[in-house]
Amino acid sequence: MRVLGVDPGLTRCGVGVVEGVAGRPLTMLGVGVVRTSADAELGQRLVAVEQGIEAWLDEHRPEYVAVERVFSQHNVRTVMGTAQASAVAMLCAARRGIPVALHTPSEVKAAVTGSGRADKAQVGAMVTRLLRLDAPPKPADAADALALAICHIWRAPAQNRLQQAIARHTAETPARSATAPMTPKGRTA
Repeated sequence: MRVLGVDPGLTRCGVGVVEGVAGRPLTMLGVGVVRTSADAELGQRLVAVEQGIEAWLDEHRPEYVAVERVFSQHNVRTVMGTAQASAVAMLCAARRGIPVALHTPSEVKAAVTGSGRADKAQVGAMVTRLLRLDAPPKPADAADALALAICHIWRAPAQNRLQQAIARHTAETPARSATAPMTPKGRTA
């Protein structure tokens, strides 16, 4: 499985490509940051993020794109920029028919370090160890992008099995009539 991880941001959008399967050693294929100038107009910054992500998609041809799920912060301006960059990444993947997975920061930290409250240094250290790198990727946005890709590789098989089980259960369970009376135990009469 080849995954492009995207740590969205308008000034620095971390990108990293990891290949492998759960339970086996993983390989980093590339890591970097798409940068935009804080002085540029918003529309131009979003175009620059799009062009950068498109270049990564062209070069690495990932099977999946894993994007950090945007969560509410105290600084609305920061969260808006992050959300806009996140949407650009999802759009680029969707345009190519590449499935997109969203992972929260705590999911990623827990998957990579074992603790959903790990700090950036701990994430960087574990990414370095898991990918057998000589040093943590810099800046932290790049390490976070690799962590997103690792998280998706490790979580995707379990998520797929869960989705398949839900689909099987839904297909096997006959639809209950909306007018059928319910017994006290929740069964139709």
